[in-house]
Amino acid sequence: MSRARKILLLGADGFIGRHIAFHLRAEGWTVLASARRVRALGQMGFETVAADLSRPETHDPAFWAPHLKGCQYVVNAAGLLTGSEDAFQGVHVLAPKAVYQAMPEGCRALLISAVGLEAETPFALYRRQGEALADRHRVTILRPGLVLADSAYGGSALARGLAALPMVTPVVGKGDQVFNPIHATDLAKIILACLADRPGPGAHEIGGPERVTQAQMLQAIRRWLGLRPVPLLRMRRVLARGLARVGDVLKFGPISTTALDQLATGVEAQEAPLLEHLPETAHPRGFSQFMATRPAGTADLWHARLYLMKPALRLVLILLWLVSGFLGLFLPSQSFLPMIPEGMLSDPVLIVLARAGGVADLALAVLLAAAWRLKLLGWLQLGLVTAYTVAFTVLSPDLWLLPLGGLLKNLPILLLIWLFLVLEEER
Repeated sequence: MSRARKILLLGADGFIGRHIAFHLRAEGWTVLASARRVRALGQMGFETVAADLSRPETHDPAFWAPHLKGCQYVVNAAGLLTGSEDAFQGVHVLAPKAVYQAMPEGCRALLISAVGLEAETPFALYRRQGEALADRHRVTILRPGLVLADSAYGGSALARGLAALPMVTPVVGKGDQVFNPIHATDLAKIILACLADRPGPGAHEIGGPERVTQAQMLQAIRRWLGLRPVPLLRMRRVLARGLARVGDVLKFGPISTTALDQLATGVEAQEAPLLEHLPETAHPRGFSQFMATRPAGTADLWHARLYLMKPALRLVLILLWLVSGFLGLFLPSQSFLPMIPEGMLSDPVLIVLARAGGVADLALAVLLAAAWRLKLLGWLQLGLVTAYTVAFTVLSPDLWLLPLGGLLKNLPILLLIWLFLVLEEER
């Protein structure tokens, strides 16, 4: 253990990856953090390697060989829940293969996979392929169940969001799906133990020692947030699948049919065989134990309550730009020309500007629905609303004084768009 002080960590900017990176660094390791976006990791003080594992250049061992010099361990925490076939193939198979081939002699590797790979989803299919590849290269394979932490992202953030709803706590079906969550810090300890003493070939499941149902887990999170109990809302699977399909179309992250199918397959890890191999100091805590180690703060409650506002806000903005676009394209000119004082611009010019604005608004609605570069769209929306506000202020200042708000409504719209931008920063 003392010989190896440097680890290449793939997927270091993910929820699990960041917790592993911080724990390893706290234990005295030098972590070479690799991710598609590494700016934040660099600001956090890590050495970084910018690498989009879906890109062809990362599928060449020559890309990784210089970075692996001096590394005795590789931890692969990269993975996709949803994406294109090429992206799945690159992230789960081609890039890891290049890394394994480039590893120097004596270097050990560990793959973080997942339980529930019997599901017929692209996620499970490519995870199985990634595991088969790892096994051929004598890579230790860990299959965690649900990973929780002091922070939240993806499925854990969705759980907090559902737990914080004001009137009911929704669960899928009867809410009796069994989880044995593991804390991310405990997972990092187990990773170090498995790298130091390889537990053997094949996949090894790992989770916490305490079992809870989906309903019990959400109710416990609600108590942790300090909220009063509310009734369970047991959603029929057909309703849950309908909402998941909306999530697929609008790319709402963990709200997806893949996540629903993985939930149906199971997220309970059979941890006992691996724990027999691990020292007692590496054994994970139970769900109740780590939930009781710190109180929920204001930031936790705000995040939980705002989490489901994020997709709702995007839907509202899509509706706003759709209606605005159709009005700009099809509203009769006599409805808006009288609002502009004569002599400012000619009627034909005003009509052209109105129709062009309608096209721009509809384009924003379509791009928002497609989840295309959402942060950039946030800035474009801010710019367009600001431009409309300035232009109409110049053309007709009286619009600020209309009884129902007129241009005054643009101020809360600008604030909502700014909130949209803020909520896009999930990690």
